[in-house]
Amino acid sequence: MACAFRRSIACQLSRVLDLPPENLIKSISAVPISRKEEVADFQLSVDSVLENNNDHSRPDIQVQAMRLAEKLKCDTVVSEISTGQGTVNFKINRELLTKTVLQQVINDGSKYGLKSELFSGLPQKKIVVEFSSPNVAKKFHVGHLRSTIIGNFIANLKEALGHQVTRINYLGDWGMQFGLLGTGFQLFGYEEKLQSNPLQHLFEVYVQVNKEATDDKNIAKSAHEFFQRLELGDTQALALWQKFRDLSIEEYVRIYKRLGVHFNEYSGESFYREKSQEVLKLLDSKGLLQKTVKGTAVVDLSGNGDPSSICTVMRSDGTSLYATRDLAAAIDRMDKYNFDTMIYVTDKGQKKHFQQVFQMLQIMGYDWAERCRHVPFGVVQGMKTRRGNVTFLEDVLNEIRSRMLQNMASIKTTRELENPQETAERVGLAALIIQDFKGLLLSDYQFSWDRVFQSRGDTGVFLQYTHARLHSLEETFGCGYLNDFNTGCLQEPQSVSILQHLLRFDEVLYRSSQDLQPRHIVSYLLTLSHLAAVAHKTLFIKDSPPEVAGARLHLFRAVRSVLANGMKLLGITPVCRM
Repeated sequence: MACAFRRSIACQLSRVLDLPPENLIKSISAVPISRKEEVADFQLSVDSVLENNNDHSRPDIQVQAMRLAEKLKCDTVVSEISTGQGTVNFKINRELLTKTVLQQVINDGSKYGLKSELFSGLPQKKIVVEFSSPNVAKKFHVGHLRSTIIGNFIANLKEALGHQVTRINYLGDWGMQFGLLGTGFQLFGYEEKLQSNPLQHLFEVYVQVNKEATDDKNIAKSAHEFFQRLELGDTQALALWQKFRDLSIEEYVRIYKRLGVHFNEYSGESFYREKSQEVLKLLDSKGLLQKTVKGTAVVDLSGNGDPSSICTVMRSDGTSLYATRDLAAAIDRMDKYNFDTMIYVTDKGQKKHFQQVFQMLQIMGYDWAERCRHVPFGVVQGMKTRRGNVTFLEDVLNEIRSRMLQNMASIKTTRELENPQETAERVGLAALIIQDFKGLLLSDYQFSWDRVFQSRGDTGVFLQYTHARLHSLEETFGCGYLNDFNTGCLQEPQSVSILQHLLRFDEVLYRSSQDLQPRHIVSYLLTLSHLAAVAHKTLFIKDSPPEVAGARLHLFRAVRSVLANGMKLLGITPVCRM
């Protein structure tokens, strides 16, 4: 594995530089593969290990690199040492590289890359991830898709690294809209429709009551009264609200199952309507609460009346707001989970909101506020179905499945699939996730059905196709060859490129663990799939001598294993046939 090679190089460097090997490990990186020329396997950035990095009078960095290289010697691990632009480059003994990497991939299985020294010394942490958070009694809007898949990726990655992760779905389940919905259901609702298609029926009721309320002030008044009854704990009003909430969660769980997502806790704003009053008392006792002429209560985070730093925490009627409930939720979660990190995954429009929430926690005396982190993301534009503008996620999932089935229908092997619907859904979901994860999360992007379903190029369909094809190789030839293998049979440029790329997996995981961006893993897997496609055309198994065939099959099995590991981290279920 890469870390064994890094340590060997670091030990030799430590003797020359008089630095502990541990200080050098992260300065030694695997070299990205090049299509134009054969490259070294590892490189040391000389700049990163020199003292007085800001001293511009020191000798030219290139001279320093050459001097360092001259002091180093090849050994049983390193077969060649050279210099690049400010780097010292190391080429690993080819047979050792082949044997070590392939054995490590097979032995470590789903943990390959995660056992690296890059992660050593990292303490196991308690991590809370809040994501998805749809609004109760409304159909799952497509706008919640990004939060769902990004939060799922972050939780998957943290869990894979050995942290204790709690996945929280913080539902929008309180507010004036429930006054309207309660009144609307009493006027226009049907129990049988609610049971057969709850969210569709509640959506229809909500649209109708909103329309009626604009013309009839009595309906608006009834809605306000219904919500007041909710706030005061009226049994009948709460029973109806609870029914709406329970039926909504049932529907969401069904959709999450299709997405391959699960939660440890379904929380919601309703949990904190009483605790938010305690937050208001605490703010008041610390002299932070200010009343406005309108009767609302605000906190001035600037201390000098800057309007952009004023956060409203209470309505004029004394009820709490979103920010107050978020403060109460954060305090409650700290009491309950004693987290080391809490991550909120929402769109970038809420950036200021979370800055203010974290700042208020700080001034309230909660030092752990610095453990809270907002992961913002951009907006998806142009996501429409064939019927026009889309608002509901289920419509998108159904469209993906039907389009994928059409695409697969032209392939003769599709008829052999046990469950073509399930395969189509998994391939389609991979396509959706890869298109979403290719760029920076903060960037807006234009959704394109045509790009999503391309089987060639940098798409999720291509990843699934590669995985299925490699699985087919194992099924066809695996029985006779997967025992021992001869490392000397994998010295072709195509084999070496794959081995060098497999070396880098731990570094890619490390980068994603640092900035929580899935694009590093996506880019890595796409490159791995392209390398596998080239190798598949040239490194034949059929009609090759048994020794050669066995070695190549080991290589392809290692590629499939790492590809599957990476896909699962991203929230993609690999398919074995398509």
